[in-house]
Amino acid sequence: MKNVIVTGGAGYIGSHACKALRDAGYVPITFDNLSTGWQEAVKFGPFEQGDLLDRARLDDVFAKYKPIAVMHFAAFSQVGESMTDPGKYWRNNVFGSLQLIEAAVDAGCLNFVFSSTCATFGDQDNVVLNEESPQFPINSYGASKRAIEDILANFEQSHNLKSVVFRYFNVAGCDPDGEVGEFHQPETHLIPLMLDAIAGKRDALTIYGTDYDTPDGTCIRDYVHVCDLVDAHVLGLEWLSNNKGSRYFNLGTGTGFSVREVLDESRAVTNKEVPHVEGPRRPGDCTKLVSGSERAMTELGWSPQRSTMKEMIKDAWHWHQTGHYDK
Repeated sequence: MKNVIVTGGAGYIGSHACKALRDAGYVPITFDNLSTGWQEAVKFGPFEQGDLLDRARLDDVFAKYKPIAVMHFAAFSQVGESMTDPGKYWRNNVFGSLQLIEAAVDAGCLNFVFSSTCATFGDQDNVVLNEESPQFPINSYGASKRAIEDILANFEQSHNLKSVVFRYFNVAGCDPDGEVGEFHQPETHLIPLMLDAIAGKRDALTIYGTDYDTPDGTCIRDYVHVCDLVDAHVLGLEWLSNNKGSRYFNLGTGTGFSVREVLDESRAVTNKEVPHVEGPRRPGDCTKLVSGSERAMTELGWSPQRSTMKEMIKDAWHWHQTGHYDK
């Protein structure tokens, strides 16, 4: 069997990745401590509860399943929190990832797919970012992910560990079948917060910052549908299986949407107004982040099919109305 360890497989992106792996003929082994994930989201393969900081537990799981690869999503990922508690991010994201990488190498599992982030690029306005753009992270979340990229490069030199690193932009949408979806506690992502406000589950959406140097004053992000995103991860795994070596890929659409534009699109999809208030900027937020993804399209054959704002909001709205996990 083609076993793949999926860290963070009980979370938003990881659970969608497990479904995509299952559909592609792999057996996803979810490794998750359930600090932010949901056991109800583990539907497509075995579940092993554990923490990346527990090396003995990692060794047990590698010995039990003898995986052909690791797909690493597990991380703390709140930009604001990373600004106020950087130690938490360096300890969990970086040291936890180092433990995982060393366990994989010691088990002879030398194919590694890593979930990185556009936050490694920092604040570079009016530029379409590609894989060669300079990296200047401005928060501990982005800095921790950049450090893990460096660790992977070091282990390639010393142990022949091959990795595909995906730096992606804002992930949105949900499984169109409604089997898994996006549900965080606390919620920090724009679209689910917006849908909560529409549904009356919160008083209003807060727009953080209306004085950015953008056409409508709100920050701009590049959004990619979670199903398109995880399809790229499966293609990355196949890239490694074909011995094509390590590679970095950006994942986005090349099109940015401001916060106000996302709100406008939600009205068209849901036929409901979005209650909202204006607030100050959050520390660590960039003005504009937009991706160039030509490398993924050309080299991996990646073709995002659902990454229109309409589809992302429509699928998220469907999940929002029908499915939530219980902690």
